[in-house]
Amino acid sequence: MVLSSRGGDVVVWEYDAEQCARVKRAGVNEKFLPGAVIPPAVQFTSELAEAVTGADLVVFAVPSHTLRGVARKLAGFELSGSLIVSATKGIEDGSLMRMSEVLADELSASATERIAVLAGPSHAEEVSRGHPTAVVCASTSPASARQVQQLFSTNSFRVYTNEDLVGVELGVSVKNVVAIAAGICDGIGYGDNTKAALITRGLAEITRLGLALGAKRETFFGLAGVGDLVVTCLSRHSRNRHVGEQVGKGKTLEAVLSGMVMVAEGVKTTKSALHLAKRHEVEMPITEQVYAVLFEGKDPHSAIDELMTRELKAEA
Repeated sequence: MVLSSRGGDVVVWEYDAEQCARVKRAGVNEKFLPGAVIPPAVQFTSELAEAVTGADLVVFAVPSHTLRGVARKLAGFELSGSLIVSATKGIEDGSLMRMSEVLADELSASATERIAVLAGPSHAEEVSRGHPTAVVCASTSPASARQVQQLFSTNSFRVYTNEDLVGVELGVSVKNVVAIAAGICDGIGYGDNTKAALITRGLAEITRLGLALGAKRETFFGLAGVGDLVVTCLSRHSRNRHVGEQVGKGKTLEAVLSGMVMVAEGVKTTKSALHLAKRHEVEMPITEQVYAVLFEGKDPHSAIDELMTRELKAEA
């Protein structure tokens, strides 16, 4: 919708042919974005070739666990002149690669300079209504980042650039883990003090991991860091906060996920972020406790108690 408002011809690939047909008939995606009228300039297709052939820009907005498979399908198409934008937030299980690394791995090393990441506090429900939104575009190529910035920027969607690709991708991925923790606190019934402390200390451990992987500290105080962290921990639109809230109320993870249409990326990211932290010997106590609650059956009250009674230390 943002791209079409700039006058671009946009084709959306929807892998489910029946869902694609429903959206084309109704002009609204009631399953994933109810109430948002899709502009006529945005076309839908269930044929991948139709979506990408001849495209100047290819945007990946698929769940993180499907990104490699989709990128592999595209490897057979001629995309040498296309800008590649990842709007997917996550860390791949197993390889522990960031999404831009997965794309470069599948699309060829020559694509690296054409890959950019678009991320930040931007729930689709609000973007679709034209609410003022600011995000960041990161790439190893400043020219690619500026090009994406120009393509996406409107009077309601402001794009900044950033050369710290590592920091941007880690920030917008691991914040989903902290958002699950925030939701757990909501589900238990804790208040604003708890959530403020959690967000602050969550930012501290995201930053620690980022610095260990070569990111810049200041990135985590920008839109991909504190910006995306705050909105995901507080918003009623946040799928990850919702998952945590339901778990905090006593539901099992399996029951919560089975009742959701959308993907909560933080569930898978909890595993990959913890493995990444262990690989680089980074302390991430909030992530450890979220993992224990989601995958080891730990009582949320016990997890929070353990966080609160850790060895006392200086803040910095």
